[in-house]
Amino acid sequence: DAAGETRTAILDAALEEVLRHGIRRTTASDIARRADVSRQTLYRYSPDVQALLAALVTRELFAVVSRGGSADTLDDFADGLVQTADRIRMLPLVDRLRETDSELFARYILERLGTSQRGIHREIAARVGAGQAAGFVREGDPERLAAMILLITQSAIQSAPLVEEWLPAEEWRRELHAAIAGYLAPRGAGR
Repeated sequence: DAAGETRTAILDAALEEVLRHGIRRTTASDIARRADVSRQTLYRYSPDVQALLAALVTRELFAVVSRGGSADTLDDFADGLVQTADRIRMLPLVDRLRETDSELFARYILERLGTSQRGIHREIAARVGAGQAAGFVREGDPERLAAMILLITQSAIQSAPLVEEWLPAEEWRRELHAAIAGYLAPRGAGR
C-alpha cells in the first residue's frame, strides 16, 4: 500500500543519512529531502526524529534476526544464534553507530532496553523453551536464560572490534558458539 511504501522510503532515507552522517547529525530535513517527502509527511509517520531513528534500528536488526528456526541439537541452536549475531555485527549501521554514536550503544547497554532488544529476547526465550522441550537445553526459566544469552551476544557484538587481535572473525564465531552452548548445555551433558 502507499502508506507502507512511504514509510519504507522514509526509513531507507534515514538509513542513508545515518550512514553518511551518524545519528546525531541526521535531521528531519535531511531525511525528508532524501525521501522526497515534506517534513509534515515525515511527522505523520513518526512523532520525532529520535522515534524514527529507533524504528530504523529496529527494522535493520529484525531484518537479520532469524525467526522461528527450529534446532534439533544444541549445536544447531548455538549455530543459529551465532550466525544471527554475526549478521548483526556486520551491519553497516552497527559499524556507523559504533564509530559516530558510541554513547547510543552505551545507553542501550547501561540504561535501557530498546524495542529490538525486547523482540530479540522474546525470540531467544521461545527457542530456549523449544530446546528444553526437545531435551538439549538445560532446565531453567526460559526468559532468564534468554536474558543471559542476550547479554552474552550483545556484548560480543558490540565489543568484537576491541578484541579482534585475539579473536579474528572465525575465532570470534567459534568462541561465541562455545559460550552459548556451554551455558545452555544440560547438566551432566559432558560439555
